[in-house]
Amino acid sequence: MNKQATGDGTVGKALDVLDKVAAVGRPVRFSELLSDSVHPKATLYRLLQTLVSQGMLAYDEHQQTYSLGIRLVRLAHAAWRQSSIAPIARPFVRTLSEIVGETVHLAQLDGGQVLYVDKRNAVNPIDMYSQAGKIGPGYCTGVGKALMAFQEPSELDEIIKKQSFYRYTPGTLTTEAELRADLEQIKKDGFAFDREEHEPGIICIAAPILSSRGRPIGALSVTTSTTRKTMEELLEARPALLETASKIAAAVEDWQFPS
Repeated sequence: MNKQATGDGTVGKALDVLDKVAAVGRPVRFSELLSDSVHPKATLYRLLQTLVSQGMLAYDEHQQTYSLGIRLVRLAHAAWRQSSIAPIARPFVRTLSEIVGETVHLAQLDGGQVLYVDKRNAVNPIDMYSQAGKIGPGYCTGVGKALMAFQEPSELDEIIKKQSFYRYTPGTLTTEAELRADLEQIKKDGFAFDREEHEPGIICIAAPILSSRGRPIGALSVTTSTTRKTMEELLEARPALLETASKIAAAVEDWQFPS
């Protein structure tokens, strides 16, 4: 990882430590955190102790490991309720999944990436990367491209600068020119495809959820596997997908979105 110090004082340092613990994805020992820390040993220990005392981290004395604390979980749930369209959209997501018989994702942009805020599995789910709470790339996911295509030009420029253009599969778009061409077509069509661009065998059709001013406030996708459907068969979900996106947009019209 890039060892970059924060300029936001003690709070910034503490948040940096929280990010490091979360990134590991499992309980982590002090020595592991220290090996990748920009902070001196004493500073890191003090930050960890403060985070534990505040309930932001939990410490297992037997295993001598740190993990995310229950207070942080409560804050995450509060943020999900207040800063996400997921609570309002959930019944629509569930109904769409029942109609099309496939997995439905709800996502929002988080910087240049995609944050999956809800997911409804098909009756017979397939294994895939996306889960509620996970972050995914913008340039090679259906929801990511649907969100990007309807941004203002200046905002889109900034979002594109944040894309890695890593080749996940042979179908991944790996240049800005390819992505911009695809986004232009998506804006004309009103929906996007993921043609096995992020995961082999996983395809989706996605639509933006637009405010009355045309601002993308989220995106919705119907996702399946190439072993179950062709791209042409997946296109049959478009009417229900677009109708659901419109219903969600109407339901949240008076909601105050975070900038």
